[in-house]
Amino acid sequence: MADLAGKTVLCADDDLEILGLVTRHVKSLGATVLEASDGEEALRVARREKPDLIVLDVMMPGMSGWEVCRAVREDENLADTGVLMLTGIGERLNEMTSPLYGADDFLDKPFDLEDLEAKLEDVLAKRAGG
Repeated sequence: MADLAGKTVLCADDDLEILGLVTRHVKSLGATVLEASDGEEALRVARREKPDLIVLDVMMPGMSGWEVCRAVREDENLADTGVLMLTGIGERLNEMTSPLYGADDFLDKPFDLEDLEAKLEDVLAKRAGG
């Protein structure tokens, strides 16, 4: 089981069921969890709180997850923040698109919580330089 103690994770998804599922699971791994239900809110919270990691849904009202990811990558204060994209658009499209916006990794919906955990660990390890 991943150990996210001492980490702050921002979970952003407009699907409240998925947001709740991800939030509960990330909390169970010991992280402090912040929530946002649209792209603008996600970016505001990220800039204010400077989380270690952002789990970001692609398709959200207003700003898409990709737009938020790009804005995070352009913000020097968020240079060390990991970004994991969550989406149901299909693995092939996700694989091609997520790196273009600076995401560290992606996970397709629907997903297993074990896969989410593994991706969170990978992204944090990448960002820590390990």
